[in-house]
Amino acid sequence: MEWLGTSDYDLAREVLQRGVAAIFVIAFLSTLRQFPALLGERGLLPVPRFLTFAYARRQPTIFRWHYSDRMLRAVCVVGIVVGLALVVGLPQRGPAWVPTVCFLVLWGLYLSIVAVGQTFYGFGWESLLLEAGFVVAWLGSSETATPIPVIWFLRWLVFRLEFGAGMIKLRGDRSWRDLTALTYHHETQPMPGPFSRQAHLLPGWVHRLEVLGNHVAQLVVPWLLFAPQPVASAAAAVIVLTQLWLVVTGNFAWLNWLTIVLAFAAIDDATVHALIPAWPADLGAESMPLWFGIPVLAVAVLLVALSWFPARNLVAKRQLMNASFNRWHLVNAYGAFGSVTKVRYEIVVEGTDAELPDAAADWRAYEFHGKPGDPRRIPRQFAPYHLRLDWLMWFLALGSPDSGWFDAFLRRLLEADRSTLRLLRVDPFAGERPRWVRASVYHYRFATREEKRRTGLVWMRERLGEAYPPRRLRAGD
Repeated sequence: MEWLGTSDYDLAREVLQRGVAAIFVIAFLSTLRQFPALLGERGLLPVPRFLTFAYARRQPTIFRWHYSDRMLRAVCVVGIVVGLALVVGLPQRGPAWVPTVCFLVLWGLYLSIVAVGQTFYGFGWESLLLEAGFVVAWLGSSETATPIPVIWFLRWLVFRLEFGAGMIKLRGDRSWRDLTALTYHHETQPMPGPFSRQAHLLPGWVHRLEVLGNHVAQLVVPWLLFAPQPVASAAAAVIVLTQLWLVVTGNFAWLNWLTIVLAFAAIDDATVHALIPAWPADLGAESMPLWFGIPVLAVAVLLVALSWFPARNLVAKRQLMNASFNRWHLVNAYGAFGSVTKVRYEIVVEGTDAELPDAAADWRAYEFHGKPGDPRRIPRQFAPYHLRLDWLMWFLALGSPDSGWFDAFLRRLLEADRSTLRLLRVDPFAGERPRWVRASVYHYRFATREEKRRTGLVWMRERLGEAYPPRRLRAGD
């Protein structure tokens, strides 16, 4: 089946397989370290309780029959081991079906986690990773030519990801249309990075150029992914560069890194050879065995059929953002930041061991790893690692309903629960129980250069009041 495969995208296949596998490793590692405290048997939203609902039992997850923290950890370890094998390239050296099985294992195990992850796994990049993992599974190994339908579908995935995000912005907040959105975004984004303040302090005309460049990169460039070479490779390069700017200026888990990896589906070996002569222009196999080509074609037909709803969503007046149209998270709708927050509010969780929680009480703050807290602390870089609790704290500050998880979180702090405290950077009570906890709301903004020189502060903040009044454990708890 020579017509179904190509030897022009060997580098693309290497980057796609190893890159997506690396993101899976990070996702399973993030789950291994955080899931038990957030969603485990004694988690904030326990999976065993979730599985008592009929909706949960209909989800595609191996945990529908049984859940335990031990089983969850075993799933993560298997995912990490299989993912690392793909990163190193071991399965890719065997028959074409070996990497396919490995990626489908990763997809199935992570789908099982996302299906019971509730609000802590309700992010668009979870679906993106699942879709990417399923599609990349059909790239085969070095013993077969790279399947052309898979390469084209991955470009369609990048198109939906970028163009969908661009349309969400164009249809959403007016600040994207008047080119002022990034005057606010670097400061108010969910989890700023080390260079977010410097980006925020750039002149206004630079921010307008940033927005204009974003519109070009998301509304125009994605169409060129389907153009002949080397135009498609150039379009992919533009997407990679814009994603790297987002990596530098923010922390969006693996969204930007995975987009960079997927963009390589449009970069052919001839273009790479023209830029880097050491890379061979034509090295891989040129044919595909029938036994592998038939399932590739079947999967391609399935994915094209599933594309109807997300394609229609792109042109819909009420475009859905980060939506899945099936339980398997295949061929999804993507998009983010249709509206831009212009003022940053932060929920600061505090505790005291005073007998009475009055104004004279010594309230001490719990510090998180990623979200702003201590105004002297420069934001850190965590992406592509995903800090799930920190992200939900941002949504909480926007007024998003907590669905009970935050009340449970405060209770765990009052109990000095060790697994919960391990999610935090600083426990001001060193493992001991506080008498009271509360949550205050603050207004945060980046310090100007003059304020930074004068005070040494990275953030200027003002306490606005209590978001959650003081509470303590009741007698007998």
